[in-house]
Amino acid sequence: MPHRRLVSRGLLAATVALTTLGACPPAWASGEAAVMASVREPAVAGLFYPKDPADLSKMIDACLAAAQAQPVGELRALVCPHAGYPYSGPVAAYAYKLLAGRHFDTVVVMGPSHYAYLHAGSVANARLYRTPLGDVPISDKARLLALSSPFALEPSCEVQRPDWWLQSSRLAPAVDTAETWEHSVEVEIPFLQRTLGRFQLVPVVCGDVDPARAAKALGPILDDRTLVVASSDLSHYYSYNRARELDRSCVDAICRLDIDAMESQEACGRIPILILMHIAKERGWKVRLLDARNSGDTAGEKSRVVGYAAIAFYAPFGERIGADQRKSLLRIARGALREAADTGRLAETPSPDPGLAEPRGCFVTLTRHGELRGCIGYLTPRGPLYRAVAENARNAALEDPRFAPVTAREADGLNIEISVLSEPRPLSFSSPEDLLQKLQPGVDGVILRIGEHVATYLPQVWEQMPDKKAFLSSLAVKAGCGPSDWRIPGTTVYLYEAEAFKEPEPQPP
Repeated sequence: MPHRRLVSRGLLAATVALTTLGACPPAWASGEAAVMASVREPAVAGLFYPKDPADLSKMIDACLAAAQAQPVGELRALVCPHAGYPYSGPVAAYAYKLLAGRHFDTVVVMGPSHYAYLHAGSVANARLYRTPLGDVPISDKARLLALSSPFALEPSCEVQRPDWWLQSSRLAPAVDTAETWEHSVEVEIPFLQRTLGRFQLVPVVCGDVDPARAAKALGPILDDRTLVVASSDLSHYYSYNRARELDRSCVDAICRLDIDAMESQEACGRIPILILMHIAKERGWKVRLLDARNSGDTAGEKSRVVGYAAIAFYAPFGERIGADQRKSLLRIARGALREAADTGRLAETPSPDPGLAEPRGCFVTLTRHGELRGCIGYLTPRGPLYRAVAENARNAALEDPRFAPVTAREADGLNIEISVLSEPRPLSFSSPEDLLQKLQPGVDGVILRIGEHVATYLPQVWEQMPDKKAFLSSLAVKAGCGPSDWRIPGTTVYLYEAEAFKEPEPQPP
């Protein structure tokens, strides 16, 4: 079975014992044998992460302090590794750092089964999930999920107790369950406790479930206040260079939401990742790689390494401005364009809608028969959105140094496009190659700073330059630098997203 082939836990985990010692009762089954346990006790405290609460908090905080913030939209889900913290913690921190300042009522954590051989998913049937940092309440959503067929565990399943249990002081339970010894969910919880604070948990150990059916079953319990975490390490015990090659292929499949390609990738949490990918495709989520390294980079030797990745899934920035508001902004831009072409002055722009008074960055682009005629904007908010649109319509007509000022005669023949921007956020990257890997064509607006030289391209520019190297080279030239200067150490990049809308193209006379 696939899970026998994929049993491995990173460099701190031990191999699985060969003797089958127990059987799993069905989750949420009826009868005396399945009375709900009060607490799911930690299995790997003192093994995968420190058992002392102060030491555990100190280790997590150090990982978070070293991680760099990454730009994403409305966060919906994460892929995080689950090996021992000295090895995978520095990578996991890139994902969990995104939780700063955010709040989620519920977190669904899906991990692969390393010790129990399941044909379904197992939802822990306890009230509380315990770690050295305290108890997390298990959500009532867990009971609802356990009633769905992909997560209704069969009457019995094999469980192999790990051999590290023989050296532990923990007493063996009367009956093993799929969760008793499983670390793939457990190691995510202390990071969540340290970054998110209060939340309720839906802990799921995944066997050989069908990812599409499991994604459909999860749908009813997911909302904007629910975060999904797919727990997975990547390749196991290859040489450093071979692992980087395999992991790059796996990460690329995830970021492209290529489910067919992901089916053949090596990752112990492949099933949880595939479930998440199905959900993301159904809901239109975007994907961003946050960090990808292996144990040879973080804390181990490089002859046999384990791969890790931190990946964010998020709702796109767009579709926040209603149809009527878009029409109002386009009317404002059209009036400002005509006034600028006629008189050179800024048109009066009383607010047509309280919702358009919020300060937002924006650009106004003028085209004629699809050819650029002017484009100027504000990357960061400078007053109310409706006023910024009027100012940038005027500036695009008169102040773009690449073009002569728009004349009154040609103004009505120009098409107007407005781009409303999200707040730019810094992109962390370790090398030019890492930068190329993290850029998302068609999604990212890019601000490139090379020394004192700065330039930006809106996300729409990817339509003309889909190649990442060509995009950055052209942007470097726009900034007044050489085409390869984006590779210079010390170059900084900020990313943003844009909600773009425009008038219908004017028909030629």
